[in-house]
Amino acid sequence: MSDPMNSTPLPRQVADAYVDALVELDPITGTYLGVPESHGRLPDFSPAGQEALAELSRTTLRRLAEAEETPGADSDAERRCARLLRERLTAELAVHDAQEGLRAVSNLHSPAHSVRGIFTVMPSETLEDWTAVAQRLRAVPDALDGYRESLEAGLAKGLHAGPRQVSTVLGQLEEWVGDGDDGDGKGWFAAFAAEGPDALTEVLASAAADATGAVRELRDWLREVYEPGVAGSPETVGRERYATWARYWNGADLDLDEAYAYGWSEFHRLLGEMRTEAEKVLPGASTPWEALRHLDTEGEAVEGVDEVREWLQGLMDEAIEKLDGTHFELAERVRRVESRIAPPGGAAAPYYTQPSLDFSRPGRTWLPTMGETRFPVYDLVSTWYHEGVPGHHLQLAQWTHVADELSRYQTTVGIVSANAEGWALYAERLMDELGFLVNAEQRLGYLDAQMMRATRVIVDIGMHLSLRIPDDSPFHPGEQWTPELAQEFFGMHSGRPADFVESELVRYLGMPGQAIGYKLGERAWLTGREAARKAHGDEFDPKKWHMAALSQGSLGLDDLVSELSAL
Repeated sequence: MSDPMNSTPLPRQVADAYVDALVELDPITGTYLGVPESHGRLPDFSPAGQEALAELSRTTLRRLAEAEETPGADSDAERRCARLLRERLTAELAVHDAQEGLRAVSNLHSPAHSVRGIFTVMPSETLEDWTAVAQRLRAVPDALDGYRESLEAGLAKGLHAGPRQVSTVLGQLEEWVGDGDDGDGKGWFAAFAAEGPDALTEVLASAAADATGAVRELRDWLREVYEPGVAGSPETVGRERYATWARYWNGADLDLDEAYAYGWSEFHRLLGEMRTEAEKVLPGASTPWEALRHLDTEGEAVEGVDEVREWLQGLMDEAIEKLDGTHFELAERVRRVESRIAPPGGAAAPYYTQPSLDFSRPGRTWLPTMGETRFPVYDLVSTWYHEGVPGHHLQLAQWTHVADELSRYQTTVGIVSANAEGWALYAERLMDELGFLVNAEQRLGYLDAQMMRATRVIVDIGMHLSLRIPDDSPFHPGEQWTPELAQEFFGMHSGRPADFVESELVRYLGMPGQAIGYKLGERAWLTGREAARKAHGDEFDPKKWHMAALSQGSLGLDDLVSELSAL
């Protein structure tokens, strides 16, 4: 990658050196990357730990500036890596400098969720694997103490999380420790540890009890100290904080008012298409969502939790067989993806976890059942095209596959949320374009999912910036957005159940700027494809373009459009 006689590294070497240093500070990232030495440790979530990460970013940016002056740094590969590394670290430092880490309470994205979630992807095949699990379980108390220290610092500075986030997380922690009405008093960690080998039963049970005790202490502190301390605080973040977070999640300095208007234009377009499909599903339905409610009870469905996991696995396997060789060219290890059921006590949305760098842990999709045992198919098909194939799995597994050709940074920790979520939403549309949605039920479900992403743009920007609802809106025209109006609007224009809608609204309040990346990211992918199609004319090859697009690694939205257009 560089002249061995030249002591100054190239940008890709700087990026990968950053990954090595990051793994030392953040063992959770190390486990996701498949680094064995990380498996028994957890990060320092205290203010000091956060500052150490920030200092690593500052040092890396200085090294990057030097590397860009090195001969060979102007190649496409080096240039693309450098622009991503600079954009990502700059965005992360902006979040740190705004002290957002001192009020990191969210129903989906917080240190507490990271601590629990990492156990679900740890290796668990050997005695050595479970020994690392026990070691990491014992590290939970210190990790959560550091997290509490950060929240205490935020509380002292008047940097508060929203009250809804706190009350929601309290309910989640209650379930994690097993103290609720349906709990056993032992909790999630005990149930997880019970799966370990007999030789470590006592060790794992003791370590799990320590972890559960730490979660219980965090819950009690949040309830007794933090929740009263943030009572009455704003739920929304305002334009300045929103812009900082939007840059972090989207990799672009967005025109938020233009994005808000785009969300409304997509809302009106999709509503027309949904009415057409709804008439096929339930003639005379007053709204598309009446037709969707009809499908909840009368449409095709999968019965049983084990059965739905197997059904989703079959859906992804079928997509791989039909797409490989026609619209994609997949390496054998990319063809492997697993369907899993998500552990209880999390948010309602399905999700995907990327394979480890050596593919010893495959890519996995996760379905939260929310206590349900019947699963309507209309709500699953396009969702699994999004989470699995050709969505998150094909992109993130392909990035992992080409990590040696790019850099580990570009294909792992440098992921821009809106790039990945935009591709996954584009993947849903691609399957519609290719005719994989075989009936009106499935197509109405797809359009409902698209509508959810359009309404996300509207309510996420609208409520955080307190924007005015347009005069041509069918909902409270001329009024100013509030979280209460946002939840009502989202519920009226979604086929999802009420508990999902509430969970989503809390998610948007706690992760400002993230939810808009799906639709804005899809727009970037479509814009790039159309530009490449026009440039190549009749010579445009979708399979070639898809694989080139999926092999360039992560980019923010601004850079993504220009790079896709040039493929």
